[in-house]
Formats: sequence, C-alpha cells, structure tokens
Amino acid sequence: MITLYLAEDQSMLSSALTQLLELEDDLHVLGSAQDGRTAWQQIQMLKPDVAILDIEMPEMTGLEVADQIQDSQLATKVIILTTFAQKAYFEHAVKAEVAGYLLKDSPSDDLIAAIRQVMAGKTLYAPALVVNMLSADSNPLSKRELAVLKEADKGEPTKEIAAALYLSDGTVRNYLSAIFSKLGVHNRLEAVNVAKQNKWL
Repeated sequence: MITLYLAEDQSMLSSALTQLLELEDDLHVLGSAQDGRTAWQQIQMLKPDVAILDIEMPEMTGLEVADQIQDSQLATKVIILTTFAQKAYFEHAVKAEVAGYLLKDSPSDDLIAAIRQVMAGKTLYAPALVVNMLSADSNPLSKRELAVLKEADKGEPTKEIAAALYLSDGTVRNYLSAIFSKLGVHNRLEAVNVAKQNKWL
C-alpha cells in the first residue's frame, strides 16, 4: 500500500482528488491540508510515502514544504501538482529534488501512474516544463547527476559508474532515469549530447 498526503488549498479539488486516489487498491490518503504549514506538520507526523503538493498555498508554499522535506531528509517523495508552468517554480522544484512535477490539467490517470513510478524510483516532469527549462539554457541537473553523466560519457557500464562514485547499481540507475526524464531523452548517448550542447559537461 502506497500512503499519500495531499496539500491543496482548493477544498473541492482536494476532496475530488482524495476520492479519486482512494478508488485505487494500492493507494491510501493518510491526510490532507489546505495550507502549507499544516501540511508540513502533519507530513512530519504521518511520514507518507508520497506528498502531493500544490505550490501556491497560505502559510507555506508547496515548494517551501518540499525544501523542508529535503532538509529534514525524510523518506517522503514529493510530487508537485500545480497550474503554474513558470520556469522559476520549476527550477526551485528541481533544486528541492522533487520526484515529480505535473500540471493540474494533466489527466488524473497521469497522476496515479506518476505516484507508482515515483515509488519505483523514477523522476517525472511534465514534458512542457522540460522544454521550457532547456530552452532557457539553465542546467536542470544536480551535481551528483552530472557526475553520473560524466562517467557515462566514458562508456562505462552501470557497475563501473557505481564503483567510481561509491554508489550502488540501483542508485546509479535511478540517477540515470532522473537525468533522462529531466532532459526529455531516452538513453545515455542522447543525455550526454544534450549536456554537451548546453556546455553542462
């Protein structure tokens, strides 16, 4: 069972989302809030597997809650669900290492699929956001992701990359999956090419 926490300041949307998620056999909503401060307090107590956060909320924004989750090193994964495709918000979310960033006009099936994929270690960003990010020439990759990509550029297999960076094979695979998602590519070669074209490598 995947446990969820929902922070959304529009009560009708929050209620509808909760009912929708509870219809799934493997999903359970532990709680919800309409402001960021309450959400953060309850997330610390309930420790859900995934927190689904709106950005613009009273008291604390969803991104500030995501920062707190990251700083506190909670195991809770974060999916941002928002109407805002703004570059600054997306950059903040990437720095907070959120596991997913989806737009509210996405089909509900996309959110449900994203929850399961995030729990499997994947990182998912709405394609429109990736395009905006890349066209702005700002680097969406973390230092660790760049280090993984640098090793991948040498043509090393996953096991060798893991050994070089003192990581496990699974962690390296998760980093590569996140890199592919952020850059909108399908393999290492394409990822390296994008990084080199943008002078990130």
